[in-house]
Amino acid sequence: MNTDAAALGGDTKMIHVIVVDDQAMVRGALATLIGLEPDIHVVGQAATGQEALDLVRHLESRGTHVDVAIMDVEMPVLDGIATTARLKMQHPDVKVLMVTTFGRPGYVQRAIESGASGFIVKDTPASQLSQAIRKVVKGERVVDSQLAVDSLLQGTSPLSERETEVLTEVAKGGTIDDIAATLHLSSGTVRNHISSAITKTQARTRAEAASIARERGWL
Repeated sequence: MNTDAAALGGDTKMIHVIVVDDQAMVRGALATLIGLEPDIHVVGQAATGQEALDLVRHLESRGTHVDVAIMDVEMPVLDGIATTARLKMQHPDVKVLMVTTFGRPGYVQRAIESGASGFIVKDTPASQLSQAIRKVVKGERVVDSQLAVDSLLQGTSPLSERETEVLTEVAKGGTIDDIAATLHLSSGTVRNHISSAITKTQARTRAEAASIARERGWL
């Protein structure tokens, strides 16, 4: 977790941003690009979801309000969508702009449901990223136009919450018994959920069902 000490108690006219991404090179590049804008100041960076939560809490305790969190989606342990949900519960005034390499339509719906104000892909031009930051600060919602169309065409995830949990464990390589132990379910119940998920994803195997669900952004 890196904190810009000079930003503490800084000019309230500036938009205070943190950048959250598990890839150091990407995180640094985004922070540098954003920091070139005269009205946007990067006050910190985090490599994980938990670091992001700790960082916002630390900055707020020192008198620096975080206006926008630039959040990656795919991160280990606590992904960007789960982090967003927790962040919005703890600091509802902080806006979240999802910026990801993985432009999967299912991610858009889940991100918005978790409280994100926007969703754009990482190859978005720097000028558009800066504009997106300014828009979400004003309370507007910003979603990549192609992702928005794809999300509408694909529709919502057909998987139940339990089926999603089970397929998430399948994607990790867990056996039926492993998944049952992790989710505190019987092996028979796990098999039922897998069977239902296979039908809904039109897959042939549980591994394929997990792969399809992941590719569509449902996991």
